[in-house]
Amino acid sequence: MRANRAYELLVRRGGFAPAWLASGDRVDTVEVVEIESGEVVLFWDTSPTHTRRLVRALRGDLAQMEADRFFARWQQYQGGR
Repeated sequence: MRANRAYELLVRRGGFAPAWLASGDRVDTVEVVEIESGEVVLFWDTSPTHTRRLVRALRGDLAQMEADRFFARWQQYQGGR
């Protein structure tokens, strides 16, 4: 099964301003949620400048990889746990 059928990507910005106008202490949250259970399986707190790159890479892999391979790849980069 493709990863984008098994997981959903949620991005929560820490403010309304674009990344280049964001304050230095703003934190964005990126979560990968398992659709079947609704449980967060991967989680990152990132700076606004890194959020865009992380989300782009996650979306690309979600569209191209199988679910188990996607999870194995991104689990090693998980932050905050």
